[in-house]
Amino acid sequence: MQPDRQKEASYLMKTKELISTVTSLMAGDKGLLAMDESTGTCNKRFEEAGIPQTIEYRLAYRELIVTTPDFGKCISGAILYDETIYQATKDGVLFIDILKQAGIIPGIKVDEGTIDLAGFPGEKITVGLDGLPQRLAKYYDLGARFAKWRAVITISPVIPSRGCIEANMHALARYAAMCQEAGIVPIVEPEVLMDDTTSKNALM
Repeated sequence: MQPDRQKEASYLMKTKELISTVTSLMAGDKGLLAMDESTGTCNKRFEEAGIPQTIEYRLAYRELIVTTPDFGKCISGAILYDETIYQATKDGVLFIDILKQAGIIPGIKVDEGTIDLAGFPGEKITVGLDGLPQRLAKYYDLGARFAKWRAVITISPVIPSRGCIEANMHALARYAAMCQEAGIVPIVEPEVLMDDTTSKNALM
C-alpha cells in the first residue's frame, strides 16, 4: 500500500474507533464517573475526613469504587488519574481491567494542573502539553479510550481577560487534536469558577 493510502486508512480506522467510543460513552442514561483526583486533592480530602494520606489508603478507596456491585449498569466511562491507571486490587487485578470487564470505558486525566498565567494577575493556564503525544500513546496501550483536560477560568469584575481565554482555548484545541491523533476521545472542559466573594458580588 502507498504511504498516502496507508495514512488515509489509518485515519479512517481511528475515526471509526473515536465514533464508536463516543457512542458507547453516550449510550442510554449512563454517566461518566470522575475518579481522577490528583494525589494532592485526594490527600486533602482524606485529611479533612481524618484518613491517613498514604498510597495504601488511596488504593483502598479506589478499589472500593471499581468493585462496586453492578457498577457498569450506571456508568459508561470512568476517568482515572495517572496513579490509578496502574493500580490493582488486593488480588492483583488491574483496576482498568475490572472497568473493562464491567463494560466501562477507561478514561484518563492528562492535564498537569494550572500555573499562574504570566502577565495576567489572578489568572491561570493549564499545563501538560509537553510530551503529551507520548503519554497518550502509553495510555492508549493500557486501554484508555478517552481523556480529560481542565482549563480553569476565574470570574471577577475584572477577569477573565481575552488573553487568558485565548491562551486556554488554544491549549484545549492542541490537547484535543493530539488525543484524536492517538485514537483517544478528548473531553474539553473549560471550568468556570465563580466561588469567591468578588465573583458572587459581581453576579448579584
